[in-house]
Amino acid sequence: MNSQPGTVLCFGEALIDRLGPLGGDPAVDRPVDDRLGGAPANVACGLARLGTPVAFAGRLGQDAIGEAFISLFAERGVETALLQQDAERPTRIVLVRRSRDGERQFQGFAGDQGLGFADEAIKPAALPKARWLLIGTLSLAASTSAAALLSAVRQARSQGTEIALDVNWRPTFWDPNADPGAGPSAAAKAEIQSLLDQAALIKLAREEALWFFNTDDPGAIQQALPQRPDVVVTDGAAPVRWQLGDDSGRQSAFQPPTVVDTTGAGDAFTAGLLHRWDAAPHERIRFAAACGALVCGGAGGIDPQPTQAQVETFLGGMS
Repeated sequence: MNSQPGTVLCFGEALIDRLGPLGGDPAVDRPVDDRLGGAPANVACGLARLGTPVAFAGRLGQDAIGEAFISLFAERGVETALLQQDAERPTRIVLVRRSRDGERQFQGFAGDQGLGFADEAIKPAALPKARWLLIGTLSLAASTSAAALLSAVRQARSQGTEIALDVNWRPTFWDPNADPGAGPSAAAKAEIQSLLDQAALIKLAREEALWFFNTDDPGAIQQALPQRPDVVVTDGAAPVRWQLGDDSGRQSAFQPPTVVDTTGAGDAFTAGLLHRWDAAPHERIRFAAACGALVCGGAGGIDPQPTQAQVETFLGGMS
């Protein structure tokens, strides 16, 4: 593929978020609500809806979920020349437990037929130069996908493509029996540190910042890394804290009219941040925070994603 100026390449997982009934267990309780998701896929779709040229590099099963993603990417205008398909492994289904206030917890998987999931088997591929390579850490949890991710990072650095890292720690991807609230092991920390040391932009949840840096201060995190990256620390409904170059600040979270589901709010924030990257630092964060808030008003991480006009209308009502 030949990327357009300003293109973002989103590398990693595309999967189903199986949302359980509020307060129930998605493994046994019904009804469940299956939503297309996965952080890199969410960001790709969010960027496309906002109007940024974007490509998705991942691997899907040759199944109904894979076909649904292909249709979704075509509808949104996401470039899929780097999308791989797997005839042996299914697209992953993640079981998402939702509390009655909309908060969620990733508790395990469904659909494995004995060979693992398609996203674990993504193979290295030649990547075009782009403005950003957006990555997470989940691909590091399996050896084949880890090799493909590290290959993508090496190519990006050699081509002058900036790396944006959303840490997105999910213990169940590393160990399906892990406590969903557990922090990273020493081995996982070491693998993820190699990405932290190379990213130009790092987005972390507050608990991730504490696990990896023993501080939630984005300025201190910036100074702790050799490349002095831009750092954004989110904290649910609490203010976002940021250090972008020499500028720093806080942005209060916006409250949507109703909260249906917080799945994908962080990914919508990331999409908004990259989409508005050329704006002043506080404007980037404010726009991103609005994107995150608007996604909480609907189910799943993709369907409720806003257009730029919707974000601007929302922000206009905040002033």
